[in-house]
Amino acid sequence: MEKPSDISRIKLVVTDMDGTLLNPEHQVSDRFFELFEALKTKGVRFAAASGRQYNSIVSKLQPIRDQIFVIAENGGLAMQADREIVSTPLNPTTKNSVLNTLRRNSGIHPVLCARNNAYVAGHSSEFLSVLKEYYTEFEIIDDLRGFDQEVMKIAAYHFESSERHIYPLVSPFEDSLMVKISGRHWVDISHPNANKGHALKIIQGELGIGPAETMVFGDYNNDLEMLALSDFSYAMANAHPNVLKAARYMTKSNEQMGVEVVLQELLKSLD
Repeated sequence: MEKPSDISRIKLVVTDMDGTLLNPEHQVSDRFFELFEALKTKGVRFAAASGRQYNSIVSKLQPIRDQIFVIAENGGLAMQADREIVSTPLNPTTKNSVLNTLRRNSGIHPVLCARNNAYVAGHSSEFLSVLKEYYTEFEIIDDLRGFDQEVMKIAAYHFESSERHIYPLVSPFEDSLMVKISGRHWVDISHPNANKGHALKIIQGELGIGPAETMVFGDYNNDLEMLALSDFSYAMANAHPNVLKAARYMTKSNEQMGVEVVLQELLKSLD
């Protein structure tokens, strides 16, 4: 993919977290925070967009949490500091239907994602150790089907492959729900309007910023809708083939700090 000729018009940078901004150890680099501060002085705004819960995202971006937009739960919830921008919870009548379908494969581990907490059935210590990376707040309950509070989405995990073992089971729900392969091991099921693009479009409208002034980074299928809202859409070198095809440009992998490489170029273009 070729490089864009002029990125000096950018006013909003939006990046996915896992596989994109976060390195393979799930950390944000010190260089990113330096670039964030420098770009802020140039009037560039920033949004983090992830399938992670809100608390997990801000824990990674603690120094700047009140200065950014946070698109959590794949767009089901969007916040700016303490202000709610978007909330599209899952219809409660469909929750148990999805859970019953997931039960057909014992290797699938479902998570009920509420606004401030997540809920799992504690049957696998191995899965709980994985969960701690993505969910800073979670609770073990006996039966997910008996949970009667608001749910933003259902996340489902498989240790081998979400695309092979989870998606075929839940793909029939695509007629009425948003079903996204959000990572090698994860599939998310949520409200039909709960996607990162829906939340980003609302943020763009609030800021009066269009696609020609928006830069977006992503690596997986749950990033496709927001990539489509940017004239400067970047796929990571480690991205899913669908993302590599959809994005206009490509940067280095998350291991090689591909987001920071482009942000350095953006900063230089604004000097």
